[in-house]
Amino acid sequence: MPRFEPHPSRRPALVTGASSGIGAATATLLAARGHPVALGARRVERCRELAETLAKDGAEVFAHVLDVADSGSVERFVAASAAALGAPEIVVSGAGDVSAERVHELDSAGFAAQLQVHLVGAHRLVSQVVPGMVKNGRGDVVLVSSDVVRAPRPRMGAYVAAKNGLEGMARTMQMELEGTGVRVSLVRPGPTMTGMGMDWDPETTGEVLEDWVKWGLARHPYFLKPENVAAVIAAVVETPRGTHLTLVEVQPEARNR
Repeated sequence: MPRFEPHPSRRPALVTGASSGIGAATATLLAARGHPVALGARRVERCRELAETLAKDGAEVFAHVLDVADSGSVERFVAASAAALGAPEIVVSGAGDVSAERVHELDSAGFAAQLQVHLVGAHRLVSQVVPGMVKNGRGDVVLVSSDVVRAPRPRMGAYVAAKNGLEGMARTMQMELEGTGVRVSLVRPGPTMTGMGMDWDPETTGEVLEDWVKWGLARHPYFLKPENVAAVIAAVVETPRGTHLTLVEVQPEARNR
């Protein structure tokens, strides 16, 4: 008799930040693999457009507005998604953006806003879905972190603090949930070509890149594609039960010389 029952054939998934970047790529890949997927983001029209495209290919999808900085919005998203697709078996938390200020030049409200989205927002989500997973005896939660935890970057101090807090929360949850059947995993991407930071002006972008080079944080000019990270997230949640991938760091490969 196996130690663990296999994953059920139908595993509804919730994906936050699904309007673009890693979130959209993850929702697309999970849907292509046969998972019912709920897409949530503030830019809900983009989620709806993506959901319509996926539905044309036969996917079971649902789109709903979501602001992870608002507890009520998170509650409504989770409830509506469960009503549409069933209780979530997979949750991917990746909503957020990043600013480019030095810590001492960023006001406290701006600093707190980063924590609200990347850390507290993730907690709002897991607090809504994990109790149900524990009751069912299974589930996968993937928290999208960043390699800034291992290698902090200047001008990203609030983001660095938030992602460090996220990883601390995840490691604590891993201990608290051991033996419940619920797996909490961290996926830690390196530089990825997403919409994050794309609204910086050219001067700010140039200064940020100069700082990265100065501190040895840019070894080569290649970035990951969101689809690369999505493939890792899919591999994490589809790993057979009995195996727990607790932390996976993803880095862009340098071009062959």
